[in-house]
Amino acid sequence: MKFLSDLTQQSRPWQLLALSALLLELSALYFQYGMGLAPCIMCIYQRVAIWAIFFAGIIGSVGHNFVLARIAAYALWGVGSIWGLIIANEHVDIQSESFSLFFSCEFTPNFPSWAPLHEWIPALFKATGDCGKISWDFLGYSMPQWMIVVYGLYAAAFIIILTARLIHTKMF
Repeated sequence: MKFLSDLTQQSRPWQLLALSALLLELSALYFQYGMGLAPCIMCIYQRVAIWAIFFAGIIGSVGHNFVLARIAAYALWGVGSIWGLIIANEHVDIQSESFSLFFSCEFTPNFPSWAPLHEWIPALFKATGDCGKISWDFLGYSMPQWMIVVYGLYAAAFIIILTARLIHTKMF
């Protein structure tokens, strides 16, 4: 437990977290621009969750010696991974045959008025695809199904490391 607890007090694990999220984002951009797969609104929300995890890694990497920076990094990591998991699950539900007959997703993201990411950076955050359409699969699983695995791993790592940290510091 001490080993897991001490991970967040080092720069390298946080850098690995940021790098993994960045690689996922670069993969998403390849799917979008290299393969021509249009991202839907749920894909865009999942993309925001990946960016939250990326920024958690950056903040943790730079501020791993400061409690407030680690708390901010934990918060972003937790929110990004758990919210991403929820959105990916909803996306899989939308793509299920029985659900997709009665549902159509929006094209304009519901971002706060003070942060209209789809207007500021449309190349990353503009939704142009259909949520119900499965246009890619690998080993029989669609992209949102793979994202459930990805976010599940991020969330599990978050819970395990945070729990180890809380136990080690006797806050639990």
